[in-house]
Amino acid sequence: MSLTLQTGRPLDPTGRLEKELRVYDTLDRLGIPYQRVDHAPAATMEVCRQIDDALQAVICKNLFLCNRQQTAFYLLMIPDDKVFKTKELSAQIGSSRLSFADAEHMRRYLDIEPGSVSVMGLMNDTAHAVQLLVDEDVLAAEYVGCHPCINTSSLRLRTKDVFEIFVPATGHTVRAVHLKGEV
Repeated sequence: MSLTLQTGRPLDPTGRLEKELRVYDTLDRLGIPYQRVDHAPAATMEVCRQIDDALQAVICKNLFLCNRQQTAFYLLMIPDDKVFKTKELSAQIGSSRLSFADAEHMRRYLDIEPGSVSVMGLMNDTAHAVQLLVDEDVLAAEYVGCHPCINTSSLRLRTKDVFEIFVPATGHTVRAVHLKGEV
């Protein structure tokens, strides 16, 4: 599979979902440059590695989490090579019994389906119900990769632009966390 890195939004929006096009509209309105690669849904690690190679960016695991009562929701961004341990994160944010939030809450707050979770979904969380948690290793990277609310494209953005322009424009803040990610 040959993946081509393209600059900016698709020239032909035919077949693209409205939520994907809203991401491009938002990035363009904010003056955030981005590169994009289109691909089939990444179902294997081999395909993910090919996408990573094309993007040359820190590719994140984007985990949509909640507390046991499902009253607090979190979007956690960690490098894809780190192992997530609930206990380690719970201690840092003062929320015990974290688990993965269900697809219904994901759709309600982020307008995203499972497999497409991305920081870009925060633009759909107008109620600010989701708290953004970002591992320090992601914040230290020059570029970050993410989906534009759909898992058939991936974006390469300057990390600084995501966390200093995009996230504040959504009305959210970044809470840095430090996860060891050890097995």
